Amino acid sequence: MITFISFLIVLFGSINWLSIGMLQYDIIAGFFGTQSSMFSRIIYILFGFAAIWLIVSAIRQKGKINIVKDRLPLKKLEENEEKLSNNFGQK
Repeated sequence: MITFISFLIVLFGSINWLSIGMLQYDIIAGFFGTQSSMFSRIIYILFGFAAIWLIVSAIRQKGKINIVKDRLPLKKLEENEEKLSNNFGQK
């Protein structure tokens, strides 16, 4: 779950950097007044920690980042689909 939250935070940070690069407008500073405001700095720190978390996750998992771990394996999904289709007389 923390990887998914980190992914969302980094995604939003990337959109913020895109707006800085293309429009010269900092979304976070726009919300909180300036880049040096306490809330802006906290958000920037969260962006950094989320990026570090994703980097460490990628290194630990040899380049693969599992955003959501609660998914069923493909084989399990196929078995469930086959059971459902047999129950309803389809296939």
